[in-house]
Amino acid sequence: MADFYQILGVSRDADADTLKSAYRKLARQFHPDVNKDPGAEDKFKEIGRAYEALANPETRARYDQFGEAGIGGAAGMPDMGDMGGFGDLFETFFNGFGGQSSQGGRSQRRGPQQGDDLRYDLNIDFKDAIFGQQREIKIPHLETCEVCKGSGAKQGTGPTNCTTCGGSGQVRRATRTPFGNFTQVAECPSCNGVGQLIANPCVSCGGNGVKQVRKKLRINIPAGVDTGTKLRVSGEGNVGLKGGPPGDLYVFIKVKNDLNLKRDGINIYSEISVSYLQAILGDTVEIITVDGKVSLKIPSGTQPNSILSLENKGVPRLGNPVARGNHQVSVKVKLPTRISEDERILLENLASKYSDQNSSSNSGLFSKLFGKES
Repeated sequence: MADFYQILGVSRDADADTLKSAYRKLARQFHPDVNKDPGAEDKFKEIGRAYEALANPETRARYDQFGEAGIGGAAGMPDMGDMGGFGDLFETFFNGFGGQSSQGGRSQRRGPQQGDDLRYDLNIDFKDAIFGQQREIKIPHLETCEVCKGSGAKQGTGPTNCTTCGGSGQVRRATRTPFGNFTQVAECPSCNGVGQLIANPCVSCGGNGVKQVRKKLRINIPAGVDTGTKLRVSGEGNVGLKGGPPGDLYVFIKVKNDLNLKRDGINIYSEISVSYLQAILGDTVEIITVDGKVSLKIPSGTQPNSILSLENKGVPRLGNPVARGNHQVSVKVKLPTRISEDERILLENLASKYSDQNSSSNSGLFSKLFGKES
């Protein structure tokens, strides 16, 4: 008798995935619809018989110990192959009697299938996130093969119904158990549940019916997006199989940092430094905003770390660009580390006006600030 392992071309310690892969490869090679050589059909049946025996761990164990006699009821053992074994029995219960649950899943696979969604990560500049922009990107995605129009078959040919499953994509196996007879439904191993086989595959797409191409897209980035914003571009994912709808493209935004401006929600924050005289007397200075340079009034008597606000100079609210946040400016007051003699005289004269309010303390304060003895 032929050795089942030799028939499948695998070693005796091959795992389940290796067995399945070897079987599918040989089944496609010797399937009667594909291979018209004499003896191909007998070889196909032999391959199927070998895989059926080795795919089930229980029958495989008996085969390893007793050979074919072990799976045919010899050596004083009951014919567990006919009963399906407890593994098949539990699978039948969990999948639904008659394979109804499995059948539903397989029929869906044979029909139109939605294409996969795609993700694209896009880096944009700080200002572009504030006001939005149009951006051209290139994405690799699957499109229907133009040569075979998605059939996967060479021009002038077409797919044929699988003779193993009769085009249903499923094979049924009657299982006799101590609880009665059940029908188990499984994916057809010859066509992988598709129901059809392609004898002459399309050269352009290799029989897949789809090809990966790079497509240019112009997308609209709305004003007010931020890092983590997700934009959905409908219908620009992978093409659906068997006429199914395409998936969507999701663009994930990441905003680059700005050297001068910080963002928190719809508000923008920055810092400016002014002299102590500007803080005391007040002034008007130019600052950088997302709208360009604008004038900011420093009120007289401004205290260090005061916050001045420019209304409607912040970030447009996403979905409502008319509404904008504010630009908050933190004022840092610079104290000089050295002053001229003329400046010292002026400041001490100023301090002397407050002599009734502890002038000596004021004079000491100026000495400490400007690093000289009075």
